[in-house]
Amino acid sequence: MVFIGMMGAGKTRVGKEVAKLLGLPFRDADVAIEHEVGMTIPAYFQRHGEPAFREVEADVIARTLVSFDGVFSLGGGAPMTPSTQAELARYAEAGGKVVYLMADPAEAMERAARGGGRPMLDGDANARWKKLYRERDPVFRDVANVRVRTKGLTPLGAARKVIDMIEERSIHVTGAAIEPYDVVVGEGSLNHLADVLGEGPAKVALIHTQPVQRHADRARTLLRKAGYDVRELTIPDAEAGKTVAVADSLWQRLGEEGFTRSDAIVGLGGGAATDVAGFIAATWMRGVRYVNCPTSLLAMVDASTGGKTGVNMPQGKNLVGAFHTPAGVLADLTCLSSLPRDIFVEGLGEVAKSGFIMDTAILGILADHAAELRGFDGATFLGSGLEDVVAELIERTVRVKAHHVSADLTEKGLREFLNYGHTLGHAIEQIEHFSWRHGNAVAVGMVYAAELAHLLGYIDQDLVDRHRELLASLGLPTAWRGDFDAVLALMHRDKKARGNTLRFVVLDRPGHAIHLDDPPADAVREAFERIQPTD
Repeated sequence: MVFIGMMGAGKTRVGKEVAKLLGLPFRDADVAIEHEVGMTIPAYFQRHGEPAFREVEADVIARTLVSFDGVFSLGGGAPMTPSTQAELARYAEAGGKVVYLMADPAEAMERAARGGGRPMLDGDANARWKKLYRERDPVFRDVANVRVRTKGLTPLGAARKVIDMIEERSIHVTGAAIEPYDVVVGEGSLNHLADVLGEGPAKVALIHTQPVQRHADRARTLLRKAGYDVRELTIPDAEAGKTVAVADSLWQRLGEEGFTRSDAIVGLGGGAATDVAGFIAATWMRGVRYVNCPTSLLAMVDASTGGKTGVNMPQGKNLVGAFHTPAGVLADLTCLSSLPRDIFVEGLGEVAKSGFIMDTAILGILADHAAELRGFDGATFLGSGLEDVVAELIERTVRVKAHHVSADLTEKGLREFLNYGHTLGHAIEQIEHFSWRHGNAVAVGMVYAAELAHLLGYIDQDLVDRHRELLASLGLPTAWRGDFDAVLALMHRDKKARGNTLRFVVLDRPGHAIHLDDPPADAVREAFERIQPTD
């Protein structure tokens, strides 16, 4: 791994502790440069100037990154050189960890001034440090794939935090109109809650459902320990909590509690809870900071990422909402240990969807581990081989979503492919008064979409059969009995519909989705007949 950060952040001391704990060699870029040029860095700066130093620095870093298998600490300004940025990007793509030590400014400035020998801080050291921080911090955030706040930690404490974080999976979400954020997947990722919220908010509204009270208690403790004024707002579970009436009650509470634009929201729970929390964050004072802490598999792979927020109406699902991206998503795998089996399994519907529309490796993982996944037991999940399988499935599924979201935040084209299986799925949920869970309805919706694509010649029967066999092997439904006319009316209200024209997402091959506009009415009906139960 490579450590980057401001002068005085403790890159060398923390890096040495990490190397010692992991049994790896350690190397400091500044020491290597001094060995290369045969003099101290301050002396080289004075004799040759900064541009010459940066050239030597960039060359030493480039050679070390490809030849050194250990812990490597860079100088404070090194990542500002474009060639070094490119080398670090390649390093990260190859699986390396670029760790940004986000030290407290006061602590870092004090250490930097005390250490001396820093040509970049000549003159008013604190003023120079602050100026450099304003320039460098955005670059460091962008270059790093692990960001660790170290305020108040000893070098050993910071090293242990780094090790905990590098064992997590982190997906960086960015794109046009998106303020970049990370989705962190791993045991204990909820511990980063205060780091993600930052120091700006004073009050935090913790919105959650009753079934996840134990996780809410933990979040509340973490927040209060970090100094936030926490107000708990409990909402009904599942779709019952995703209504205009519930949203109105939350707005009333925020008003009574005096929440301002500088305060924040934390959404903790399943997909419906994170949808509602995001919607409240999007609409309160026209938008406040929020963090999603999903507790179900479905929420981890779908609802919590992407910035799509909303509530339901009697006329349809998610008809009222807004696009508002979170400051971060913390998918703590420990939360899955409390999930009932049926709620875990329904989340596999959204996982399979991502495999069908883009990452076909997901389909292979699901098929190889179908029996274990179908038999999920929260009591034995943590520490089992299945935990790694689930972590990889979550990471891959979130990457699929990030790919679509980064190119199309407001769902004008590419992002609609994430709705594979949802046109019928949402209609089933509505007709069944939400007694059907979302992932189960989407599973049937994907079979319907596959049958429709086959009828119109886009895919062969083998791919339709693969849908049915894989989803059934995971314990998901593949058939549903309902009234076609009622379904058709609801599908016409789907968000993808254009005027009175139906619009579906279908496949034309495994891993590739396309739009299907205004398909023949007889094919729409026949595909529906093919998903009717045979018994």
